[in-house]
Amino acid sequence: MITNNAEPKPVTRCVECDREVDHYVTFVNPSNETQSICWDCQQRADKGFNTKKTWRRSARQKDIEAVTEE
Repeated sequence: MITNNAEPKPVTRCVECDREVDHYVTFVNPSNETQSICWDCQQRADKGFNTKKTWRRSARQKDIEAVTEE
């Protein structure tokens, strides 16, 4: 079935993070079950980067600045 991307998708729950999202990718398993994964979880899976969304590199930036000043 081909859908029009301009049409809004129904809100669904992500199987990875269990949030209700309206931006997601739907996969079909070999057993013909569908799984919806939100864009954030899919992006983390594609990168292989498994940290919290609020993770920042601010502490490391201070260390880099201290080394460059010496």
